[in-house]
Amino acid sequence: MLKIIISITTLVSLCFLIMLLNTTTPATAGPFGILMIFILAYILSIGLTTYVLYYSSRIMVRLSIIFRTRRPFEAFSFKHAYYYSSVIAALPILLVGLQSVGAVGIYELLLVCMFVGIGVLYVSKRVR
Repeated sequence: MLKIIISITTLVSLCFLIMLLNTTTPATAGPFGILMIFILAYILSIGLTTYVLYYSSRIMVRLSIIFRTRRPFEAFSFKHAYYYSSVIAALPILLVGLQSVGAVGIYELLLVCMFVGIGVLYVSKRVR
C-alpha cells in the first residue's frame, strides 16, 4: 500500500511541478508559488530517492550473495527506504534553497551534508 501511495504522490507532484514551472515565473508566483515549488520538489525527491534506495539495496544483496561476503547484506524494506529517503531527499532542496540566496560554498555544503548525515544516523538508530 505504501508503494502505491508513494508512486501516486510522486507522479502527482511531478505533474503539478511541471505545470507550475511552465505557467508561472518567480515574480508572478509570489511567495506561495515559490513555497509550492519547494514542497513539490521535496515530495518528488522523496519518491525518487525511496525507489533508488529500495532497488539499490536489492541489487547489493544480490551482489553480496554472488561475491560471498562473510555476512550478506540485508535489503531495506520499503518502509525503511522511505524513512531514510525522507532525510536524504532534503539535501538537494536545501542546496537549491541556499543557491537561491547565493550562499553555497564549501562551508555551507559541508554543513548541509553534516545535517543530512546526522539525520540518517538518527533514523538508523530509531529503525533498529
